[in-house]
This record gives sequence, structure tokens and C-alpha cells, in this order.
Amino acid sequence: MFEALKSRNFKLFFYGQSISVIGTWLQKTAVSWMVYSITGSVFLLGLATFLSMIPSLFLAPIAGSIIGRYDRHRTMILLQSLAMLQAGVMALLIYLKIYNITFILALSLIQGFINAFDMTCRQTMMVDIVDAPKDLPNAVALNSTLTNFARISGPALAGIILHQYGEDICFIGNFLSYIPVLISLSLMRIKKVTKPMLQVKMMDDLAAGFNYVKKEGDMARMLLMLTCSSLFVISFNTLMPVFAKDIFNGNAQTFSWFESAAGIGSIVSAIYLANLKSTANIQKLMLGASILLGSSILILSFSTNLLLTLICMVASGIGMMGQTSSVNIYIQTTSSSQMRSKSISYYMMAYQGMIPVGNLIIGYLSHVIGTRSTVAFQGLICLVSVAIYIYYEKHRKSEAALSCPLIYKVEKKCC
Repeated sequence: MFEALKSRNFKLFFYGQSISVIGTWLQKTAVSWMVYSITGSVFLLGLATFLSMIPSLFLAPIAGSIIGRYDRHRTMILLQSLAMLQAGVMALLIYLKIYNITFILALSLIQGFINAFDMTCRQTMMVDIVDAPKDLPNAVALNSTLTNFARISGPALAGIILHQYGEDICFIGNFLSYIPVLISLSLMRIKKVTKPMLQVKMMDDLAAGFNYVKKEGDMARMLLMLTCSSLFVISFNTLMPVFAKDIFNGNAQTFSWFESAAGIGSIVSAIYLANLKSTANIQKLMLGASILLGSSILILSFSTNLLLTLICMVASGIGMMGQTSSVNIYIQTTSSSQMRSKSISYYMMAYQGMIPVGNLIIGYLSHVIGTRSTVAFQGLICLVSVAIYIYYEKHRKSEAALSCPLIYKVEKKCC
């Protein structure tokens, strides 16, 4: 499970990030609490999250093109420094009791711009900091495990700090959490690769990335699957406060149970992926995870039992992590070195970029047809998308067998 940690550079990255991502969740939780406390507006609460994620939708392909032109290690140090600066400004404002919602929203948007480049660079850099190519899937899975552990522990720690010491400590904590990351990045010894000095226009570079993803049929189909999930399925999480408060007549603790259950499921899935010995069946794994995600959400929409609902949340966490991480692993291990940053940027656009749009769609749909009906609709969409994917794959293979039976038999034997 920990094979990738044998690589010195990845070990430094992993330990540095283990502190930083908890700091990030400290700030995320504190921002949500503070915005709602200051304004009492659910709209502004959602807007702060929306602004911190939406830049990925528009900037991810551009980020992939730009990052592919420069040294990823130095770029990562620059981006982490900018993120630390943003966190420092936010911490200073809150420490000085300047509770200006416009400033907070503007800083959330700046964070979104930085993240659009940072997430692409971070994923692309994996191949540089893992010594053995066979350990790359393990590194991706370990990184996912770390992220989901922070998703559970970060908000829990933030809740204690907010109650005992105030929100300014959360923001200062996030600012300080960037120090270990910058230290770990500075200690890395990455072999410099001389890149060809090709003066390619940005638009031509973007077109080349799009054509590459389109040409790689399996990659394109998996990204379409992930796009559908990000738009219509994953956003079911945003309706969990309604389930906790209105459907189960609970409180903030009930909501935390739902979040923790999904986080536990995600960690279980990430641990399973970290132990994969081969990525040969990664597409089947994605489909299985998608079926589990859709089925658990569908059952959740009809559940009136709290225990059953928590079990569904665990299952949804397993399915969601299995789906998103399997696509990530596939892209990381199959993309050519020249096109990896561009491929990863489309992954970030399909995943991180589509989620805020999905949140808006599902929020409106819930207002029109009700929460339970919306979640049931999301589960059905997930299962229908799997059925379409499987049907298309069988149809494509049948056509290939008819048009060129000899080549198809050889490919089938090799696979």
C-alpha cells in the first residue's frame, strides 16, 4: 500500500501535503461558518464556494498548456507561495476583525484562480516525484487517501477551534500550514528535463490537447462519464444538510455523521486503489464504482432509516472515490509525457470545474421537485450513464470485430 513512499521526493511531498490539506479544510470550514454568520444568506454561502471552484472550468485547459511549457517543480513552488500569500491576507483581515464580505468573496475567487493551476500542476508532477512508473497508481491513490482523511479531520478540528478560540486561529493555521509544503518542495531533488523550445501558439497548443484526448477514445469516454457525474450526480452531497435537518429532524451533529460516513467510504476506496497491483481493469473498476454510486444514491433517496442512510453514504463515498480516482489513474498512466499536463487539465475541468455548475443545477432542481425526488433523479442518471457506456463499448467492439476480425482477435488476446 505504501510503495510510492519509497520515493524520496514523493515522501517529502506526501508529508508536506498532509499538513497543508488539513489547513485548507480549516479555512474552508471557517469561511463557510463566517460567511453564513455575517450575512445569514444561503446564497452568499453557496457563492463563496462557487467562486473558489468555478475558475477550474474555464482555466484548466489553459493551465495544462502553460504548465506543460515550464518546469513543474518551480511552478509548484510559485503556486504554493501565491496560495500562502492569499491565506495570509485572509488571516490578516480576520485577525483585524475586518469582516467585509466583498473582500472575502474576492479572495475566494483569487483562491479559485490559484487552485485551477495548482491542482493541474500537482497532479501532473506526480510522474516527476515517483521513482518507479509502476508506483504511479499507488501515489495517486495515496494522495486521494490523504485528501479524504483531511476531509474528515479538517472540519472536525475546525469545529473545535471555532468553538474554543475563534475563526482567526483557523485562518492563521492555514497560513502556517504552507510552510511545511514549501520546505518539502525545496528539499526535493528532481532531475531537470530539457524541454524542446517550440514556439507553439497557445490556441494551437489547446487544440493539440483537445485532439489528443479526443483521439484517445477510452480516455475521452471516461472523461465524458466523469463530466456527467460531476454535473448531475456528485452534487447530491450539497443536499445532505436538508436530509439531516428536515428529513431526519436532526442537527449539525447529524449532518457531520453524513459527511464523516462519506469520508470513511472514500478512504476505504482509496486504500483499495492503493493496493492495486495492475491497472489493466481500471475501466471495469470505474464502471463498478459508478454502479455502486448510483445504486447507493437511489436507495438513499427513499431511505427513512438513519442507519441505512449512513450505510448508503459510506457506499456513495466508496463509489465516488472509485470513479474519480480510476479516471485519474488511467490518465496518469496512459498519457504520453508531452501530453500529460494537457490530459490532466481536462480531468480537472471535468471534475473540479463541473462540480460548482452541478451544485447550481441540483440546487434549483431540488427547489422545483423536492429533495428526495432530486436525489432519486441523480441516482438514475448515474445508472443510465453506466448503461449507455456499456452499450456503446459492446457496440463499438462488435463493429470492430466485423470490420477487421483478425486484428480484433489479436487485440482481444493481448488485452
